[in-house]
Amino acid sequence: MSGAGENGADLDALTSWRSDWAGLRVGILGLGVTGFAAADTLVELGAEVLVVASPVPAEGSDTERAQLLGVIGAGLVQADLNALEPATAPVALVEHRPELLIVSPGFHPDHPLLLWAAATGVPVWGDIELAWRLRDKILPIAEWMLVTGTNGKTTTVQLAATMLAEAGHRVAPCGNIGVPVLDAIRDPQGWDVLVVELSSYQLHHLPRTGPGALVPWASVCLNVADDHLDWHGSAEAYRAAKATVYANTRVACIYNTADAATRLMVEEAEVSEGARAVGFGLGVPGPSEFGVVEGILCDRAFLDDRADRALELTTVPDLVGVGLGAPHVVADVLAASALARSFDVPPAQVRSALQGFTLDAHRIAEVAERGGIRWIDDSKATNPHAANASLAACESVVWLVGGLLKGVDVESLVQRHVARLRGAIIIGVDRTALREAFRRHAPDLTVIEIDSDDTEQVMPLAVQRAAELAQPGDVVLLAPAAASMDQFDSYSHRGTAFAQAVAAYLNDKFE
Repeated sequence: MSGAGENGADLDALTSWRSDWAGLRVGILGLGVTGFAAADTLVELGAEVLVVASPVPAEGSDTERAQLLGVIGAGLVQADLNALEPATAPVALVEHRPELLIVSPGFHPDHPLLLWAAATGVPVWGDIELAWRLRDKILPIAEWMLVTGTNGKTTTVQLAATMLAEAGHRVAPCGNIGVPVLDAIRDPQGWDVLVVELSSYQLHHLPRTGPGALVPWASVCLNVADDHLDWHGSAEAYRAAKATVYANTRVACIYNTADAATRLMVEEAEVSEGARAVGFGLGVPGPSEFGVVEGILCDRAFLDDRADRALELTTVPDLVGVGLGAPHVVADVLAASALARSFDVPPAQVRSALQGFTLDAHRIAEVAERGGIRWIDDSKATNPHAANASLAACESVVWLVGGLLKGVDVESLVQRHVARLRGAIIIGVDRTALREAFRRHAPDLTVIEIDSDDTEQVMPLAVQRAAELAQPGDVVLLAPAAASMDQFDSYSHRGTAFAQAVAAYLNDKFE
């Protein structure tokens, strides 16, 4: 949402670091890393900044950021934001008379503060739009590559950044990956390329036209499956947010040949003249596609004679050797390769970058193998689409599943994988849908629920019961298909708890 607000600021004129931001009254919703980066940036530009956030705990990173706001010259009002009446705001924000609101990704579209902004005519931007308008602080301006999708975003961003760096480019992976884009665009060393991970929340707030609309070098939506429906309100709204990634792309719109939704997004996107559609998938590639031929990953897009030839990038056995051989990870490698090749990274640099790459923790990570049983931590599988990929890579599984389901349907996931299940261990507080799905589709399967109010005992109990079911040749797989915040601080906390419980169990059993 751009233009002039009812309070009179001409926001359409604010398209550069060198524009006149001085005195602009801005409200910032949220005090996470994104909210603080926005506050820090706007104070540096001379804006009058007030951050609105829920009360922070007595210690921790939120407390440190709250203290720093006073140091940098921003104001802070703390209120129970979940207790606000619809279309209302704290008195301090109303009295600030903001000409612009910057919203952090976690705020639902129907949050009372956003309804208040709509009712009072205050324009709302996300941090990504703000960063795009300010991207010229350090010259020359970096090109942007955008990555979204239900699953695989962080891995693809890291892969693409590693390939670009291998070719000598100054590259920053940023966005939803953990480094705010506002921090990246202010880094004094400057960058050639920003590889930006975008969540559906961030894409929801991006305009497709006007001065705040992104014009990226390349963009990719890796896949689309129902997720975050509680936030977006419907599957259609979620898909529409994801499709924004392709708007105005200049060089390459990269889509998943196995996911018709991503192809349709590209077909319907308003892109810059000359932008190409480039597919990726695990099958034999056609012209303008990346794919796999007899175990060889190939580029048939970024070469002149693509009708008759392909360029070899790497092989599946080579990827297996460095822990990147799972089919869904191979797909991420292909997507990242397409991004890198769009920037003229030679195939040799793509190959060498892959040889030194390792997946982040909690992504299909083997934590132990003992007695013929493998223990796999894929705590990052926070939705059914990701869990499906993990399950499909195994033949016989004891499945640890459950958590916060975020409004998604687990019925088809359970039905699809019944044949490979040795048993299931349900964790989390949101167990009813899983319990009923197993009852309908696997009535004879051993299904154990971990019903414990002591969150520190959840994983030790789950691991013990899983070990009782597992047989040599099985995989005990933590692929929860759900978010973690019901019993854990994050998916990484959940994965770490699993790995620690496995280690403790095996040490006791085999010492």
